[in-house]
Amino acid sequence: MVSLSSVATTNNKNARLTVLCGVGMVVVGGQGAMPSKMVSETMKRQRQHKNGGNEEKNKDIISDLPECILLHILSFLDTKYAVQTCTLSKRWKDLWKHVPTLTLISSSFALSWCRKNLKGFSKFVSWILSKRDASTALHTLDFDRTGLVEPHLLKRIVKYAVSHHVQRLRIVIKCDIQHLPSCFFSCRTLTSLDLYVAHRIDGQRTLFPNSLNLPALTNLSIHAFAFCINNNGRVEPFSTFNRLNSLIIDNCKVLDAKNLSISSSTLANLTIQSKYELYREIELSTPSLCTFVYTGISFPKLSGNHLRPVKHLNIDADTDLKNAEPSVLLSWLIELTNIRSLIVSSTILQVLSLVPDLLKLKFPSLCNLKSLKVEMKPLSYYSSKALIDAKLAQLPTISREEVSKIIEEFKFRSSSIPDGIVAFLLQNSPSAEVHIID
Repeated sequence: MVSLSSVATTNNKNARLTVLCGVGMVVVGGQGAMPSKMVSETMKRQRQHKNGGNEEKNKDIISDLPECILLHILSFLDTKYAVQTCTLSKRWKDLWKHVPTLTLISSSFALSWCRKNLKGFSKFVSWILSKRDASTALHTLDFDRTGLVEPHLLKRIVKYAVSHHVQRLRIVIKCDIQHLPSCFFSCRTLTSLDLYVAHRIDGQRTLFPNSLNLPALTNLSIHAFAFCINNNGRVEPFSTFNRLNSLIIDNCKVLDAKNLSISSSTLANLTIQSKYELYREIELSTPSLCTFVYTGISFPKLSGNHLRPVKHLNIDADTDLKNAEPSVLLSWLIELTNIRSLIVSSTILQVLSLVPDLLKLKFPSLCNLKSLKVEMKPLSYYSSKALIDAKLAQLPTISREEVSKIIEEFKFRSSSIPDGIVAFLLQNSPSAEVHIID
């Protein structure tokens, strides 16, 4: 049995591919790399020296590897370096054309921010799409380019991926488009989709379609998109994904409304990151939801008939807490009644401590809690100011000593757990494990 490992090492000055296979070693490509003929002669001399000139005892293992294994090794590499392997031998000349993975990353080109090199990268991408073997199915396509991408190039990449039955697709670009290319709408083989489309003007968003025909999709991650109201007057962009298991919504906004509906009978893992956008309400119709991760500048109201299945909750607050309502945060912990593991930041506990007379309240939830983790997080300037202002506003009269105490408690870059807050959360599950993470 042959032990295989492949290592790709790149940097701006000297990019090279190192393939280790048993006792064989080949170095290819990049500035300063050994020419293929020199590599071959060097390996030949090493074999002769090691085996007393008997090459049969140490036959070139790489040359004898099955093509499927070579393709598997190349699938881990940036396509630029996979193409460079064609200099190894005649057998490797067209091998890259059959690799089931395309990794097209502009940062692998020296000075990737330079307009000239970006143009060269775009030409390289077009050349790859035209020269790759048309009969070879495409399992994974990863396209990540700095600078502004021309819409026609994006359309060509997506069309190529869909026509070659892509299963995993990741696109990270800056492109001033309002709508996704129509060829996105019906890819029956796609199982994983990760999309980030930035615009030159802050605040502009590409519209996420209300309906996509992606019957095999199980993992979806979308960044900086906008959701619009459907024909029923609701914002419900994920209801057509019948196999969706994992969903990440990052910095997306809702047009003409602040309510977002997430409807999926199969969704098990949901992550929402709302660093700039506000949601008034998130309606969950997700009977299979197990893990919910939320980071935001506010805490929207949670509604729906399927809050009880959530077993794992992770909540964090972003830098600006001026829109955070402590009472809404408390309602989350009350409504999500079956939580078994809870991860919160110290900032979340500080927000929660702003609930009037919190420690005197009868807390009916977290009866099944097994684990509580508190991640100590220094307060940002804006969070510090918002917490101090909120605490001072609660006091009808205040002395200088009280002001100093509050300022010290919520000062910039401090991280502390308010007194009594952990005991409050554990009152219905006193045996739960508690971990404080610095």
